[in-house]
Amino acid sequence: MKVTWFARVAGAAVVVLMAAACGGGSDTAGQADGSTESVNYLTSFNTFGRDAYVYVAREKGYFKEAGLDIDIKPGSGTVDVMKLLASGRADFGAGDFTTTLITVAKEKLPVTAVGMVHQKSLAAIISLQGNGITEPKDLEGKTVGDQPGSTNQVTFPVYAKAVGIDESKVKFVPSAPPALPQLLASGKIDAIGQFVVGQPLIEKAAQGKKAVVLSYGDALPDLYGNALLASSKLVQDKPELVKKFAAALFKGLEYSITHPEETGEILKKYQPTQDAVVAVAEVQAMAPYVAPEGARVGAVDKARVEANIKILTEAGAITAGLSPEQVVDFAVAPQG
Repeated sequence: MKVTWFARVAGAAVVVLMAAACGGGSDTAGQADGSTESVNYLTSFNTFGRDAYVYVAREKGYFKEAGLDIDIKPGSGTVDVMKLLASGRADFGAGDFTTTLITVAKEKLPVTAVGMVHQKSLAAIISLQGNGITEPKDLEGKTVGDQPGSTNQVTFPVYAKAVGIDESKVKFVPSAPPALPQLLASGKIDAIGQFVVGQPLIEKAAQGKKAVVLSYGDALPDLYGNALLASSKLVQDKPELVKKFAAALFKGLEYSITHPEETGEILKKYQPTQDAVVAVAEVQAMAPYVAPEGARVGAVDKARVEANIKILTEAGAITAGLSPEQVVDFAVAPQG
């Protein structure tokens, strides 16, 4: 991965990612002190409440019980996470499954999903009341702030086709993840790419203005949300490590959605700049996406992966020929 690739990505979050890149990866994972193995993990998008479950798993000792010593760094969007995993500069990360499908198909990155965080896509475009956006068609002629390579931007053409709008009439403005809520609140942009669970954070920044949420999942209900990702090499070389990590992480995810108040406190402990109240609201909003109708947390269904691929192929986002096995390692992923 070239340094120039990083130069295109705006904001301080990239500095953190580069620090993560220098911290090791799958080639350094091993016995840290004779009893634990070190692993690096990248969150999907900064350190908001939606990613708090990894801190919960750490705080509750789930990784330690699995013999793992985890180093957590904030991610800056799915494509960024995938690039770091593919280059061996991180071991695990969370990223949107639709973006993963598109990126693997186009760039042939050696990255695979080993479990699903969300059983339905959380991707959305969020605006504020008064900005002239109440339905998807209103996005035409508007500006949308987002991190380059983010889930919302990469998947937008698929969403645009599903809702019948001209994607070329929507301008995405490169913006760093931490700055997005304030950019929207200040009126510098018309909308932002964000997960649906970001609504409490947006409304807090807007100081009373109500958010308008255009959910990708409403238009494309079969799409998965975030997946747990790893490099194909790590899965091939250390499948038992991958299974242990996934089990510990998903245990933390399950605990998180059933204990949102405690999750907010845990996130605040590890990330003091985060608002615990907002984090609680995000976790509560995320819960139905993690385990709808009693589904097993983390589970992956092959038939549904095939359906996701078909949706993207018919939308022209990827070319025909991508198989489920190219994007999911079913030998290590939890089965639904």
